[in-house]
Amino acid sequence: MQTMQPEVYIRKLSAVLPNAPVGNDQMEAVLGMVGGLPSRVRRTILRSNAITSRHYAVDPQTGRATHTNTELAAAAVSALFDESFAAADMQCLSCGTSYPDQILPGHGVMVHGLLANAPPCEVASLSGVCVAGMAAMKYAYQSIRSGEHRHAVAVASECASAVMRGDNFRAEIESRDWENARPEIAFEKDFLRWMLSDGAGAAYLCDAPNPCGISLKIRWIELVSYANEMPVCMYAGGEVRDGRFVGWKEVDAQERERCSMMAVKQDVKLLNENIVAYTVEKALARALAKHGLQAADVDYFLPHYSSGYFRDKLAAGLQNAGFAIPQEKWFTNLAEKGNTGSASIYIILEEFMRRFPLRHGQNILCYIPESGRFSSCFMLLEAVDAG
Repeated sequence: MQTMQPEVYIRKLSAVLPNAPVGNDQMEAVLGMVGGLPSRVRRTILRSNAITSRHYAVDPQTGRATHTNTELAAAAVSALFDESFAAADMQCLSCGTSYPDQILPGHGVMVHGLLANAPPCEVASLSGVCVAGMAAMKYAYQSIRSGEHRHAVAVASECASAVMRGDNFRAEIESRDWENARPEIAFEKDFLRWMLSDGAGAAYLCDAPNPCGISLKIRWIELVSYANEMPVCMYAGGEVRDGRFVGWKEVDAQERERCSMMAVKQDVKLLNENIVAYTVEKALARALAKHGLQAADVDYFLPHYSSGYFRDKLAAGLQNAGFAIPQEKWFTNLAEKGNTGSASIYIILEEFMRRFPLRHGQNILCYIPESGRFSSCFMLLEAVDAG
């Protein structure tokens, strides 16, 4: 006799944003100038991305780090614990990030190590770019769906400021001083300094809904990669040279510093030409073919897009896929909270749950694209009121 798989519910969400919000005019003072000169692309990028404030794990007075990536993640997980869900109840911890604090040990066990009163438990470390947070969510979801665990936590975190501060580019700038009257870092590096910011979010997943109030039942999570078709687009710890991706292990330490190889970089042309076609149109077609969802079934749409520049392009992509969703159903907090990469969808969901009076049976569709090598995630949630 076949055993019924348990349903999986998000019972609680948390978000952690370090320090006070940083406005557009304050950004360069907090991150520091590169080569002692203001960026020539900052204003153009900020006009395009429509972000007005964000958070950095940096003391604006001293320029020193106030939090690590691991600490942000641990703070988000700890914020889930209360009288109804204690740290000792956690059976699975799934952690996603783009850029952990270290190569080894894994990010997940470092987060686990900072949690007061946490028991021994299953821990997973998921890496990638924006979709890493949803890979962590799916791991936690499947651990409950399989019947192996009853209580799981998924967390995603980013501390982009650690690799975006101006002094990180000193070796590259000094190597160019003799050949360039105005030494600057390349656009693919400078671009992301004005796009990315810091934060963490976490979700408590369980095989039963909250006894009172709204829970979010996870109907499905669809992840897909198109790396079999597409080249590297967003990366760190390497460079694209003559069409080949060269990793940091292939060069010596001096060269790594000279070209700021550990900085985060973006092929903006490749991004603009392909992100909607692959992560919206193709990925959505796959999910719809599998699940039969109709646009009319969606009550709210929660997209993580990296820049306001892509909002209308996303709407056009949905239209092209035959899945137009009126923009009055959309919710995002990009403008105020910034682009926190893999943590963004958690931070969006946490605010959404606080602000919107959901009714039993309403459907929430989440969209998370990733430009690393063009991956995408769609997740369908259903509001459940057990009361």
